[in-house]
Amino acid sequence: MEELKYWVWLVSILSIGSRKKLKLLEYFKTPSRLWKAKKEELMQVEGIGENSAEAILQSKHEREMVRTLEKIQKENIEMITVKDREYPLKLHQLYDKPIALLVKGDKKILKEFSMAMIGCRKNTIYGEMVARSLAKRMAQNAIVTVSGLAVGIDSFCHLGTLEGKGKTIGVIGSGFDYFYPKENQKLAERILAEGGCLVSEYLPDEKPDKLHFVARNRVISGLVDGVVVIEAQEKSGTMLTVDFALEQGKTVFAVPGNINSVCSRGTNELIKQGAKVLTDWEDIVEEYPLKFLHEKKPFDIMSKKGRKT
Repeated sequence: MEELKYWVWLVSILSIGSRKKLKLLEYFKTPSRLWKAKKEELMQVEGIGENSAEAILQSKHEREMVRTLEKIQKENIEMITVKDREYPLKLHQLYDKPIALLVKGDKKILKEFSMAMIGCRKNTIYGEMVARSLAKRMAQNAIVTVSGLAVGIDSFCHLGTLEGKGKTIGVIGSGFDYFYPKENQKLAERILAEGGCLVSEYLPDEKPDKLHFVARNRVISGLVDGVVVIEAQEKSGTMLTVDFALEQGKTVFAVPGNINSVCSRGTNELIKQGAKVLTDWEDIVEEYPLKFLHEKKPFDIMSKKGRKT
């Protein structure tokens, strides 16, 4: 409890990024020791100049961090720090991993085999159909899905997973008090009610911000074993998530689409550049066969490879 309030304080300092915070933790070992450090000590850390040191010193508001911690506990939010055993192993591979995750719901699924499912906000009817049906089939075969709870393809991926009675994870770019977009609030509540979870790297009172959503994309790709792109324009947040995934060494799958649709230009280009073509959930099995060898649940009998001839 006592140490956790210092984690809350460190998370609250948005003027310094994750890499600098990780350097500070490497040097001082714990946030409480960092709290006690003087300016000269702070500037001994690689990457911490005078401005960063001043920002750290000026951020100390003990009453506020205690209030925030009490709020987190009252609202059944769990803070998983980078030092905790519950911190997802896949995220540890990020050079700029979040120093802590704020989680609502079942945190255990953060460590299960999972696939990100992403795409454009202004999707086509084809994109909705593919997102929902593919997510449903994946859910029926014990694959956890991860997306950003945005309107469009993200929403349909979450919905398809729930329709398949599976588990899905929503990663948001704000605190839980300022959920964005508001129209997906009920979807978020349904995800929690049906055994999924919501994840943020921001304290509950942090408002949505464009840069937060950019940072969120690295968490989406970092949490998963691979990324499935349903629809994407050539320049978009979806393609930014793909860039993060490639940097992290993740396999990227792309669903081929109409060559005349702006929403398929990104996915078709990804295929041309070497992304795995995905037309059925079993394309994922072929890429990760060892993940499915010991599954108790048999392959979907209606799948193209499980169907009797």
